[in-house]
Amino acid sequence: MSLEIITENRCFEGRQLRFRHRAETLDCDMHGAIYLPPQAAREPVPLLYWLSGLTCTDENFVQKAGAQRYAAEHGVAIVAPDTSPRGDDVPDDPEGSWDLGLGAGFYLNASQDPWQRHYRMYDYITDELPELLPEAFPVDPERSSIFGHSMGGHGALVIALHNPARYASVSAFAPIVAPTRCPWGEKAFSHYLGPDREAWKAYDSCELIAAGAPQLPMLIDQGEADNFLESQLKTELLEQACQENSYEATIRRHPGYDHSYYFIASFVGSHIGFHARALEQAAG
Repeated sequence: MSLEIITENRCFEGRQLRFRHRAETLDCDMHGAIYLPPQAAREPVPLLYWLSGLTCTDENFVQKAGAQRYAAEHGVAIVAPDTSPRGDDVPDDPEGSWDLGLGAGFYLNASQDPWQRHYRMYDYITDELPELLPEAFPVDPERSSIFGHSMGGHGALVIALHNPARYASVSAFAPIVAPTRCPWGEKAFSHYLGPDREAWKAYDSCELIAAGAPQLPMLIDQGEADNFLESQLKTELLEQACQENSYEATIRRHPGYDHSYYFIASFVGSHIGFHARALEQAAG
């Protein structure tokens, strides 16, 4: 089924759109959002993927981050997919918790039942969307970068580290950098990927850097007043992995900032500028 536009709003002389389509990868209907800057009216523009965190949908970033202003300034499109498959037949956490199942896809390909039929967010982001988007919008999938928040920061880092030729740069706000070593990741991975912890390492950015992932421009912002910093995010493990493996990354800590979209809105402009510069250099 082709992509269907369901809402459109004028924004900073560009267009903020919400769409839906049948996702073959996920075997369900999916929603997504895309901002097209004014430059897209003249020619295809670079594409910046945004991956949101636990409990979010495709709408949180669009409505709260204030990113459209900067996307219009730099002439980049931003696509915000949903965080998991959705639908009546899509399995959810049997305990009704928010950190597994709907809204918590973790941007991986599940290998265990009952998850593996639908929970293939890695393939959805890396394969299906890049084919779908240029058919519907004036975007250039050959000029792409990726960023995200929390669980989405984890997804952005892992996807970029696995596909360094596909993305000009990667950045994250408060990412889960070592999901194999935190409660959120251990719960999700044990369900989606099974008990073999070696298999988990494919979705852990610290493990990928330690294994020799190719260098990409990388920017990380972390609030020091983040309630999840010590227990779930463990930024120090990424700092350690980068130092031990000579991986160049800009990792910034910000006193007083928490895990919320107030934090994201404060620095999203610098992230979009960072990606715009990387995309321009890659094109040159």
